[in-house]
Amino acid sequence: MKKEMLSEELGSIISPSRRDVIKTLAAASAGLLFSPNTLLAATRQKKDKLGVALVGLGYYSTDLLAPALQQTKNCYLAGVVTGSPAKAEAWKKKYNLADKNIYNYQNFDQIANNPDIDVVYVVLPPSMHKEYVIRAANAGKHVWCEKPMAISAAECKAMIDACKKNKRTLAIGYRLHHEPTTQEYRKLIKQNKLGKVLKASCAAGYVENRTDHWKQNKALGGGVLYDMGVYAIQGARLGTGLEPVGVMNAKTTTNRPHIYKNGLDETTTATLAFPGNIMVDIKTSFGENINYLNINCEKGEIKVAPYQAYAGVTADSPLGEIKHAYNVPWQQAKQMDDDATSIMQQKPMLVPGEEGMRDIRIVEAIYKSAATGRPVGI
Repeated sequence: MKKEMLSEELGSIISPSRRDVIKTLAAASAGLLFSPNTLLAATRQKKDKLGVALVGLGYYSTDLLAPALQQTKNCYLAGVVTGSPAKAEAWKKKYNLADKNIYNYQNFDQIANNPDIDVVYVVLPPSMHKEYVIRAANAGKHVWCEKPMAISAAECKAMIDACKKNKRTLAIGYRLHHEPTTQEYRKLIKQNKLGKVLKASCAAGYVENRTDHWKQNKALGGGVLYDMGVYAIQGARLGTGLEPVGVMNAKTTTNRPHIYKNGLDETTTATLAFPGNIMVDIKTSFGENINYLNINCEKGEIKVAPYQAYAGVTADSPLGEIKHAYNVPWQQAKQMDDDATSIMQQKPMLVPGEEGMRDIRIVEAIYKSAATGRPVGI
């Protein structure tokens, strides 16, 4: 009781920007917080823009996220984590990064002592997501993680738990949730503007000609269902506004077994069952260029094509066309700005870890149905 009174008295005379610190210290003294790095992060001065460190400097970080961070208003590129000294030097020069903000995978945990970095964005092969999300959270940093969230629902749960334990936020890099055309057609579904959804279909894929990428390596989280398949699953969920209750049937195939070896899926199809006897057919492939979402409603059909492109997402419906003009990498900048705003305003993340975990549970059910030839509940 004395601690609570002291906190209230201090809060009345100390600036509002410091009151959260008081609350955190009080909670820590009561044994409610466990990570010293979390306590350290809470005592730092609040910022107008959050510093972001990219972990993994492959194509997505290099060609999309880093350029997007030059456009963002609420966050900026503060540091990088890479195992390549050559990349570290190149990024240092290109983006004028301080030496102290460049890390490798061995000294990564020292990021806990760096007040320049508020958010760690994990852009690694899926098999590495769990380790680096947990290490980032234990270092007292907020975490953004690329999709697919992880390679099992159990890993997703561990990642969510680590962020909660350390009082840090976790967001998954589902850019379409932030995309305006997607938000508008979702609103049509939610408001029942075309009546009830009767059925839907969604496809996401492209011709992937690489042979030694993580996408062709099962141990690293490879297979099309984990990568492009998550988009198709998202389309089924976003298009119906519902959560699937089961997988009616599923099939995995490959036309290039010399690349997609030992049963690794190059193409996957499935039928997902939703409440109200709504069926959604999905297809995803590394051997075919496919990109659409069709939503059949009582009063007409919404056709989204391209459905998950980096620009040009367009929806046609009986109520008119929905299309917003922007250039690559606007989607990525919007996503990161939205997530940074949520952190600074202490609001829920638009795409929290639980959203990513839902999709991985569906991935596991699809693989099980394909392996057994039987329906699988979710």
